[in-house]
Amino acid sequence: MPRIIIKNISHLVTMDVARRELTGVDMAIENGVISEIGKNLDGQGIDAAGCIVTPGLVNTHHHLYQTLTRAVPGGQDALLFGWLQTLYPIWGRMGPEEFYTAAQVGLAELALSGCTTSSDHQYIFPNGATLDDSIAAASEVGLRFHACRGSMSIGESDGGLPPDSMVENESKILEDCIRVIDRFHDDSDGAMTRVVVAPCSPFSVSTDLMMDSAALARDKGVMLHTHLAENNEDVAYSIERFGCRPGQYAEDMGWTGDDVWHAHCVKLDSKEIDLFALTGTGVAHCPCSNCRLGSGIAPVRAMRDAGVNVGLGVDGSASNDGGHLLNESRQTLLLQRVQNGADAMSAREALEIATLGGAQVLGRSDMGSLAIGKRAD
Repeated sequence: MPRIIIKNISHLVTMDVARRELTGVDMAIENGVISEIGKNLDGQGIDAAGCIVTPGLVNTHHHLYQTLTRAVPGGQDALLFGWLQTLYPIWGRMGPEEFYTAAQVGLAELALSGCTTSSDHQYIFPNGATLDDSIAAASEVGLRFHACRGSMSIGESDGGLPPDSMVENESKILEDCIRVIDRFHDDSDGAMTRVVVAPCSPFSVSTDLMMDSAALARDKGVMLHTHLAENNEDVAYSIERFGCRPGQYAEDMGWTGDDVWHAHCVKLDSKEIDLFALTGTGVAHCPCSNCRLGSGIAPVRAMRDAGVNVGLGVDGSASNDGGHLLNESRQTLLLQRVQNGADAMSAREALEIATLGGAQVLGRSDMGSLAIGKRAD
């Protein structure tokens, strides 16, 4: 790959350790890696005069298959649990072609809003669909992809939320996790595909599966992801079923650490925030989805102040009715100001969450900032 120079950058937002912002500079890229930043660099050039150059945005939570089920009338005014129960039967009629197409459309939409890396949490596999479908789509679109092998194992008849027809046998779930890790996971620097072990949620899998998933992920050296403390219903379910709040449940199951990130966390209390900060546990903040479902405003300011790694997620398009990651950054800023005052978050901090923050949550030290040796996303 030839040396490429991005020339005459009007404003370079590095997100490096010093959070430098440089003007009138060039940036050299060799084999996809930033090799030099300076003035008047030699090489084939792309003129960026009048442009702001930032790190690529990182999406830490999505359900790409939901791209095909936006704006379903029956779920428009429902809270999380009712919304899910409306859509489960529709999703149950999808198959490999729908999952592949949905992933292509959803990832293309993300790319158009500046996203260069996305995770995807797929926890249903109806009619022969596999995680392979979305991985193939991501390869064609060209985004870095963290494919989360989700699962549901507790159906309605056993006290879970999903219909029995949507759940899987736990042994088969773990076997398929091993299969996709062995086939697709790449832990090298600059990897395009990584695999994550990701039971859907505490209300749709057993405690055994949560613990077995944690053990499997650590044996294989991959990360863990799930939903947690998304709304008041979620917290009430945890207290009634497990006798503790979601954060305590996560700790009891082995689901804290710098190899874990949880989606939403809207209802974390101060003790849970401190737990996440102490253990290095990450959070995927999904502001538009949380607004759309009336879940609340996540305490992002408190999380950041405590030292919790926070990234952004668009969540599924069916709960967001969109997939515009830059808009999620703006929404984060607005909601934190609504909750905490006009000086609660700056535009630069919101952009940091969308770039470096997301990279940190996904365990990607090779990207998230524009510095020598980093991937030129």
